[in-house]
Amino acid sequence: MSKKHVVLLFGGNSSEHDVSKRSAYNYYQALKETGKYDLSVVAIAQNGFFLDAKRSFEIMNQADEAPLVAEYMASIDPKETLAPIAALKDLPPIDIFFPVVHGNLGEDGTLQGLFRLLKKPYVGAALRGHAISFDKVITKEILTANGIRNTKYLVTYQNDDQPLTWATVAKELGSPVFVKAANQGSSVGISRAENEAEYQAALADSFKYDRKVLVEAAVNGPRELEVGVIGNDDILVSEIGAHQVPDQGGNGKGWYDYKSKFVDNSAVAFEIPANLPEDVTAEIKAMAKKAYQVLNLAGEARMDFLIDENNVPYLGEPNTLPGFTNMSLFKRLWDYSDINNAKLADMMVQYGFEAYEKEQLISYSFESLGEEKVGTFNGQ
Repeated sequence: MSKKHVVLLFGGNSSEHDVSKRSAYNYYQALKETGKYDLSVVAIAQNGFFLDAKRSFEIMNQADEAPLVAEYMASIDPKETLAPIAALKDLPPIDIFFPVVHGNLGEDGTLQGLFRLLKKPYVGAALRGHAISFDKVITKEILTANGIRNTKYLVTYQNDDQPLTWATVAKELGSPVFVKAANQGSSVGISRAENEAEYQAALADSFKYDRKVLVEAAVNGPRELEVGVIGNDDILVSEIGAHQVPDQGGNGKGWYDYKSKFVDNSAVAFEIPANLPEDVTAEIKAMAKKAYQVLNLAGEARMDFLIDENNVPYLGEPNTLPGFTNMSLFKRLWDYSDINNAKLADMMVQYGFEAYEKEQLISYSFESLGEEKVGTFNGQ
């Protein structure tokens, strides 16, 4: 039996471009270890163009990206309508796409729409699951409507006639708060604020990334938790992981920011499984599973939680395409759940094929309208 051809896509135009390279490298090695697949990689440059497989492979392996992108752009006519994705036509027949594009394009549903137009299976949630979950405000509205506990919040828009003031924020949510661009990755365009000056600076930063901003209440004495979720209809939930950064306890200013996640987490204290009462562990896993279902997720996700000083958990947000770098907790959660990298990557590919097969059973048939017979208007 011939091997299935898996195409890993990575890169993109988001602020997590380099993180995506590292995640793709680890997934490539994991899939290679299975011995079950033929593999190709496609880098998406920061200008949005898909690159050829040879240059993409070099970039995944940390070659200097700029000259390789320049070479490729010089070899094509960028004005052609399909030029941004033209590199796909030079690949062997594709059996399934495996997107490893964090943030824009990968987690907002854009690539998933392309895969569907190409009539190809792909790993992960459908377009609507990504699009819903990428918007932090819509996510919280759906969680709230389904009785899944999350923190209090307010929303403000860049073009508001009456901007959301610090006085209102402090009255409604207390202090400190977290200010977040509504449509960005889980660590970008986010600031902590506990006074007017910090709030205004946080808004200015978040509005660089989106015109809609979420202002979220902080949790007292927080611990940050992460849970991995995989599967389609049969959902598996990993062990719970906890992490604590310096000065995070009480009303401290520390929090698990972009640098702590992806650059230097040497000062972060990790704990897997998290030391929690059994009933709290069960509640968090149930919340993660329910959120996965109501947000229409599939294949993979990471659910981020906060737990307060009284062990009350709050679902922070989902990540529909979690990082898979050596520093990513998602990767380690499954190790502690007795699913190694190769097995996890293989399962995710199989979930992709399974979802595609079920999608083909959905009917999109229609009845021909035939001849139009228009009714009368005003008696004529």
